[in-house]
Amino acid sequence: MTSKASARKERITREDRLGFRLDEQTKGLIERAAQLERRKVSDYCLTAIAEAARRTIAEHETLNLSERDRAAFFEAMINPPEPSERLARALAEHGRRVGA
Repeated sequence: MTSKASARKERITREDRLGFRLDEQTKGLIERAAQLERRKVSDYCLTAIAEAARRTIAEHETLNLSERDRAAFFEAMINPPEPSERLARALAEHGRRVGA
C-alpha cells in the first residue's frame, strides 16, 4: 500500500476525537515543531501523544531488576524452596473452597 493510500485509509478510520485547550505559547511551540517536520499539526500531535502513551505504558508494565534481584529470582525458579506450613494450609483451604 502506498503512503498516500495508507494516509487515506487512516483518515477514513479515524472517528474518535480528543479535544483540549492550550495556551498560545504551547500552541506556537507545537506548530513550529510540526512545521519543522513538514507535517500537519494534528498528525504531529497524534504521533507525539501516541509515542508518549506507549512509553508511559511500557514504563508501568516493565519490571527492572538489579543483578542481585535477577539472580535471586532465577535461583528461586530453578531451585524453588519447599512450601511453608502456612502456604500448604492456604493451598489446602483454596482447594477446599474452589475445588480441584
